Amino acid sequence: MILEHALLSVRPEQAEDFEAAFAEAKPIISAMPGFRSLSLSRGIETPDTYLLLVAWERLADHVEGFRGSAGYQRWQQLLHHFYDPFPVVQHFAPIVGDATSDTPPAVTASTPNRQ
Repeated sequence: MILEHALLSVRPEQAEDFEAAFAEAKPIISAMPGFRSLSLSRGIETPDTYLLLVAWERLADHVEGFRGSAGYQRWQQLLHHFYDPFPVVQHFAPIVGDATSDTPPAVTASTPNRQ
């Protein structure tokens, strides 16, 4: 399994429209070969930032399959105009955790302790 990670910066005044567009776009990605699961979370400290985690069977399922598909063209039309700046997408291989789960792991962050 490969985990795709992207921090999506969305203009604050467009958050509601983005979330509606994402709901429309989700069936596109979930129908792709190799797709396992997806989660979209909104930042608490930074509500204009969303964390997108997508689990794929293989890296090629995302970078060649999904990005090379007609569905990706529709995904772009629905979502890409919301991003400012455009996100960096990275891929990760699980080290610790249940790699067989269809649910991406929860991700938390905290402010460093300054003493």
